[in-house]
Amino acid sequence: MTFDFPYFWHLLFSTAFLAPAWTTFWVTVAAMAIGLALGLFGALGAMSRHSSLRWIVAGYLWLVRGTPVLVQIVFWYDAVAELTNNIINLPALIAGVVALGINEGAYMTEIVRAGLLSVDPGQREAARSLGMTNALTMRRIVIPQAVRIIIPPTGNQFIGMLKTTSLLFTIAVPEIFAQGTNIYTVNFRYFEVLCVVSIWYLALTTVLTLAQRRLERRVGLERARLGGAGQGLLSRLFGAGAAREAR
Repeated sequence: MTFDFPYFWHLLFSTAFLAPAWTTFWVTVAAMAIGLALGLFGALGAMSRHSSLRWIVAGYLWLVRGTPVLVQIVFWYDAVAELTNNIINLPALIAGVVALGINEGAYMTEIVRAGLLSVDPGQREAARSLGMTNALTMRRIVIPQAVRIIIPPTGNQFIGMLKTTSLLFTIAVPEIFAQGTNIYTVNFRYFEVLCVVSIWYLALTTVLTLAQRRLERRVGLERARLGGAGQGLLSRLFGAGAAREAR
């Protein structure tokens, strides 16, 4: 069977993939929002002084990272309804978002934790010496600096999440790959359809990659305006104060 170029171009520029592409994008955004929220709370729990919280987070990471994403998707769509006797019966789209978000939360926990630990502990001590509470220290000192470390891997996770949404075709979520399977099961033009599907994914990941780079450059510029890559907020404040006293 030869490659059907007229059909390929027709399908590529048709509207058949517009709605699935939008579904793919907003599912990615929603799942990443859940993952970021879980990642922040998970990272704080993993760094907590309470051993019970650390054990809960460790169990969550062990379970989620140790099982395939596809198994988790099917669990939330089918097994939860069975376990609750259909009291909880999530629609395919909601089950997919929940499954992907909870899965992503385990990986974002480690990313956020690494970002928080990258901030010089001396800045926490300096903040406490100024009378700042732990919550205020995290909000004003630690998290703003950790964000710069967290952004690059989070961008990579965002792009990876967009591609992972293709697994939702197994529970009939109308995303890009599911639309492709619906088409080639009718006309059997596998090569042409999968090429179009790949181009749509490439287009979306390219947009996200450009957005990530722009955000990284913006954060880098803000960092430079605030006093350099290796200088923390309190160091800049104390350094500026010392410079004024010397004058």
